[in-house]
Amino acid sequence: MKIKTEILDEKGLSRCIARISYEIIEKNKGAENLCIVGVLSRGGELAARIAAKIAEVEGTRVAVGLLDITPHRDDRKDAGTDSSVLNFDITGKRIILVDDVIYTGRSARAAIDAIMERGRPQNIQLAVLIDRGHRELPIRADYVGKNVPTSVDEQVKVMVKERDGMDKVLICE
Repeated sequence: MKIKTEILDEKGLSRCIARISYEIIEKNKGAENLCIVGVLSRGGELAARIAAKIAEVEGTRVAVGLLDITPHRDDRKDAGTDSSVLNFDITGKRIILVDDVIYTGRSARAAIDAIMERGRPQNIQLAVLIDRGHRELPIRADYVGKNVPTSVDEQVKVMVKERDGMDKVLICE
């Protein structure tokens, strides 16, 4: 995998997280009844950062969970075990699904299915760090850190300190 360009550095990624957090607060008129759910793997780290920023601004802790969408993917028949960690009831809650990149929309669809299997939320909103286009399903993100038009031959690689030792987003060939 050859690096083509860096589209976000540490500061840029931090600004995207802050902007998404403020937009979530504004659209939902605060943090009441919110739950932040990160799609494994890097969506989990981003979800924790968004929740921390919301807590900092609103003075209210928001429940954070991790969602394993593997059992709900349409490209894998052997689902394996579900390693989701949702230690709260989602029924009646406003769920903010957080993923690192939205591309075809299939992961977002799988995440919605996984959430709906666990209860009936008030609503589900989608926050993504990078929107690279090329949808195959009629799904759009409510909150986007950065729109990055890419070719189908390119890959977007999101790196986070917690997992990769650094914060940056790259386009690779």
